[in-house]
Amino acid sequence: MANRLSVIATRTGDDGTTGLGDGSRLPKDAPRVAALGDVDELNSVIGLLLTEALPLDVAADMLVIQHDLFDMGAELCIPGHVAVSTEQVAHLDARLAHYNATLPPLREFILPGGSRPAALAHVARTVCRRAERAVVGLANVDGVNAPIRQYLNRLSDLMFVLARYLNKTLNIGDTLWASPNSRQST
Repeated sequence: MANRLSVIATRTGDDGTTGLGDGSRLPKDAPRVAALGDVDELNSVIGLLLTEALPLDVAADMLVIQHDLFDMGAELCIPGHVAVSTEQVAHLDARLAHYNATLPPLREFILPGGSRPAALAHVARTVCRRAERAVVGLANVDGVNAPIRQYLNRLSDLMFVLARYLNKTLNIGDTLWASPNSRQST
C-alpha cells in the first residue's frame, strides 16, 4: 500500500463526478455514490462512538464493524466485487443476541438518549438506516450483494440494543416515550 494515497486533491471530481475502484466514473449524486457516502458516514459515526469510554467488548465489536464497513465500501466501490459475507451477518446476529440477553424486556418505546455513548449509538443507528435505504435504492437500479443489505439491517438493530446496553452499564435508565395523553396530565 506504499504511496497508494500520495495525492489526495486530484481535482478530477471538479466536474461533479467521482472515480470508482474499477476506474469508471459516476456523477457524485448517483445511487452507488450515495450508498458509498452513507456507509462512510456510518463508519465515521462509529469512530466517534469509539472515542467514548466503552466497555471493552463493545469497543472490540465496534472496531470489527468498522473494518466490515470498510469492506462494504470496497464492495460498493467496485461493481461486481464481493467483500461482505453471510458470516459477517451471522457475527452481528450473535453479538445482537449476546447484548440483548443482558437487557430487560422492552415494554415501551424509548427515545434516543440517556447517556452520551447511548445517544451516539442511536445516531449510528439512524445513519445506518439511511445507509440501508441508499443500498436498497442502489439495488433497485444495479446489483447489490444480499449480505450488504442484511448486514446494515442487522447493524441498525445492534446499535439500538447497544444504546440500551450502554445506558445499563452506566446505570442510566432509558428515556421512555410517553403517549400524548400521559404528557398532558403531567
